Amino acid sequence: MRRLLTVLLLAFVAVGLALPPAQAHNVLIGSDPKDGATLTASPERVTLVFDQAVRQGYAQMGVTGADGSAWADGAAVVAAERVSVKVKPLPAGGAYVVGYRILSSDGHPVTGKITFTLAAGATGQTAQGTQGTQGTQDTGAESAGSDAEAAEAAANGGAGMAVVWIVGALLVLAAGTAVALRRSGPSAAPAPAAQAAEAAEAAEKSQAEETRA
Repeated sequence: MRRLLTVLLLAFVAVGLALPPAQAHNVLIGSDPKDGATLTASPERVTLVFDQAVRQGYAQMGVTGADGSAWADGAAVVAAERVSVKVKPLPAGGAYVVGYRILSSDGHPVTGKITFTLAAGATGQTAQGTQGTQGTQDTGAESAGSDAEAAEAAANGGAGMAVVWIVGALLVLAAGTAVALRRSGPSAAPAPAAQAAEAAEAAEKSQAEETRA
């Protein structure tokens, strides 16, 4: 039994070492411009900073005005913990929302937003944003969301199968050890009994010789 417990303990320790450490979802820790800031000039780029690296290929960012017009100029760029997007020259005196969707390093999608305001006397332009671009950005975000969810499901499924295989291997190992111990137990038991029988026989012979004498 001690052998069985020792084997199981070592197996569980090995499983713990083999499994990857749990990772938390990415958390937004900063941005440029800062969330809620009032600017005196139109920003050329909006940058988000997270607490850990962001996965490539899934990040989406959009800059939307109060009237729903889109002001992001191109796709989001990922550089380790930073995700950024270029911004078209913004009209002065408006509030803007920066929405984002990324895929965390642990495989889970994270969404959120920040806001900033461009002061009325700020340097900018009076041209309107592209209304049609908003629909394109929404479609891209939905596509990225589907890809992120698929990647998350694949990652979770792979980890789940690994755990199933490991648990199955532990059960087989435990069963084999138990059978081996049961088989070895009875075969080892007769040794003391045989020694006792030999001792009894020797005692009888000795007593018989003493009686004859």
